[in-house]
Order: sequence, then structure tokens, then C-alpha cells
Amino acid sequence: MNQFCPLASGSKGNSIYVGTKDTKILIDAGLSAKALQAKLSEINVDLSEIDAILLTHEHSDHIKGLGALVARTRIPIFANSETAKAIYSQLDPGVKFKIFSTGEAFEFGDIQIQPFSIQHDAVDPVAFTFQIGETKIGLCADIGFATSLVAGHLKHCDYLYIEANHEPSMVHACSRPMVYKQRVLSKQGHLSNEEAGALIQSIYHEGLKHIYLAHLSSECNNPALALEKIQNALKGKEMSISIAFQDKVSRLLSF
Repeated sequence: MNQFCPLASGSKGNSIYVGTKDTKILIDAGLSAKALQAKLSEINVDLSEIDAILLTHEHSDHIKGLGALVARTRIPIFANSETAKAIYSQLDPGVKFKIFSTGEAFEFGDIQIQPFSIQHDAVDPVAFTFQIGETKIGLCADIGFATSLVAGHLKHCDYLYIEANHEPSMVHACSRPMVYKQRVLSKQGHLSNEEAGALIQSIYHEGLKHIYLAHLSSECNNPALALEKIQNALKGKEMSISIAFQDKVSRLLSF
């Protein structure tokens, strides 16, 4: 059985599980090994079963558990060269990266992986699609602006994990410093609810089975508002949507 499950999503740490009978991977490791093991156990996966970790970018909420995790398990790390260079000094010198090229698809086990470039304030940030048999999964978060390249890669997905980070009015009204507000609202920052809705509406098709709304800001968004905005953008189209949570394992999808 194939499975897809966000383990944690948000500024306090990110990690997503994608697995088949033969290949099990994590996307990002922004949690401790202990926390990852606990979350994986909730979906009946052991940390020792993980075959690889794929990295989207070098920000701490995506890699802060990586050093201890890899030292303990020696799980291979897949990253593009710029991301690998950005985090190499934080890891055991013996760690070996498996380098992929942004924009070039590759296979790992029985999963075809397509990394593609996104706009974010990191050295070479990527999002991914995963092809497992006839099923396509798209993951795209930590993105300030959804380009036509992004929309093109996310077309025809069966399952989507899409950032709906904030409501702009709540960003403007929050007590955070102006530099934070400018970053979040910029094209190198994060997608708003409205921008996420426009992206989803542009790539919607009848075969789309489920959407996770990801990386919600705890201060400048809330689940009910994000769901309302996305449903409004879909203009009455029937769609299964859930929140990718920060503090608990999200809905497990099996296919």
C-alpha cells in the first residue's frame, strides 16, 4: 500500500512522509529524531525503515533535526548542490549527499521524483512531484509566488500539499517587526490564502482527490479561514481538503 502523510507543517518544523511497499522517504527533517520516530509510529512506520531524506531548502525549520538524525541512522540525504553546500558545515563530515539537479527528474526505488525551482529566500529552493505508478503527488510550500513553471509541474496531480500561509490583513495587523511582514508578503516569502486559492483553482481537475493546506501561520492565519478561502476560490467545485498540522500528524492518505 502507498501512503502520503504530513508529519508536521509550519514554522516550528516540517517533515512529510511518502511511502510505498518498497520505498519510504521523508521530505525535510525539521524535527528531532525522537519526534520523527514518535510521529512515524502513529502511522505504523519505523524510523529504521526510512530509505532517504529529500531536502527542499536549508532553512532551519526544514533541517534542524537532520544532523542528529543522520549521525544516528546514516539515512542518505538527497539535495541539490547549493542546498548541500549551505548545510554541509552543520553535519558530520562523514555524511554523504546524493546530489540531484533542480529541474531534472530521477528515480529512487519505485518512485519517480521531479524537483523544480520555486521562489523563496533560500539558495536554491525546490518543490517536488512524485510519480508512484499511476498516482502523482505534488508538494509545494515555502514559496512566495507561484510561477507558471510551478503550475505546470503541479498539473494532473492526484494529491496536493500546497502552502496557505497567511491572510495579508492579519500580517499587517500583527505585532511582528516590519522586516518580518515585508518578507512574508514578498515574492520570496510565503503564499497567502488568496494566492493559494488562485493556484489551486488554476490546476484543479476532476481527478484531484485531496488537498492539504500547508504551513499555516499560527499568528496570521487559522484553519477555518484558510479552508473558507480555498473553498471560495474553487467556486463550488467538490473537493476533499484538510489542514496539514504543525503539532500533530495530519490525515493519512492511502492509495
